[in-house]
Amino acid sequence: MLHYKIHRLPTDAPWLVFIHGAGGAIATWKYQTEAFKPFFHLLLLDLRDHGLSKDMEPAYPSYNFDIVCTDILEVIDHLKIEKANFISLSLGSAILQRLDQRRPALVDKMVMAGGVFRATLKMRVLVHASKLLNLLLPYRYIYALFSLIILPKKNHEKSRRLYRQQAKRLTQAEYMKWVGLYGEFFKVLDECFYRPLKKWSLVVMGAEDHVFFKAAHRFVAHQEKATLVVIERCGHICNIEQWQRFNVEALAFLKGKG
Repeated sequence: MLHYKIHRLPTDAPWLVFIHGAGGAIATWKYQTEAFKPFFHLLLLDLRDHGLSKDMEPAYPSYNFDIVCTDILEVIDHLKIEKANFISLSLGSAILQRLDQRRPALVDKMVMAGGVFRATLKMRVLVHASKLLNLLLPYRYIYALFSLIILPKKNHEKSRRLYRQQAKRLTQAEYMKWVGLYGEFFKVLDECFYRPLKKWSLVVMGAEDHVFFKAAHRFVAHQEKATLVVIERCGHICNIEQWQRFNVEALAFLKGKG
C-alpha cells in the first residue's frame, strides 16, 4: 500500500485528500497541513515510487493511470473513506479527474493547483525532449534542467529547490516508468478537457506559470462548475511559492456552500 499520513479531528469532519505531482511527495503540502487540519480529517499520500512509497507489489514494467488511481483507492478503502474533498498539484490534476471518472460518488469538491489540462505544443516539446535526453543523461540532471525551464524566475527558487530535493528519492528505473506514463497522459488530457465537471472545482494558477496557465484558463472558461483564481508574481507550484494566498483561497472554497 502507498505510504500515507493522516491527521484526524476528535469530532466528525469531512475528509481532505492531497495528491502531489510527478517528482513530489507528502512534503509538497508542508504549508497546507497546519492550516487545513483544524477543519478536515487529512489524508496525505506518497504516490508509487515517490517519498516512502517504495518497492510496492505488484511491481509493473510500466505505469498507466489506472494503476496510479488503484493505488490511491486502496488506501481510501482501507481507511473506509466514502466521500472526500481533494487537493491536487500539477500532474495530480489529471489523476484526480481520472479518480472522479472511476468513482464519482467518492469525490466532493476539487481544488487543482498548477493544474495540467491540455497537451499544448510547449508541453509536448518538453516531454519529447525529456525522452531524448534520457538516452544521454541521468534523470537528476534532466529534472534539474526542466524544473529550471518550468520555474525560471528568482521567486520560484523555493519551490524549485523543494521539488528537486523530493525528486532525488526516485531511481532512474522508477523515473523511466513515470516518463512512460506521458504516452497515456496526452490522451487523458484530451478526454478530460471537454468533459463537463460535475463537482464544484477551484483551479488555482500562478500568473507566471508560462507552460500551463493558458490551457487552465481555457479549461475553466467552458466549465460551469469551475472557478479560476490567479495568483500574481507566482509560478507553477503556487501552494508553496504563495502558500498564504493559496491557503486562504482553498479554505474559503472548501468551507463554502455549494
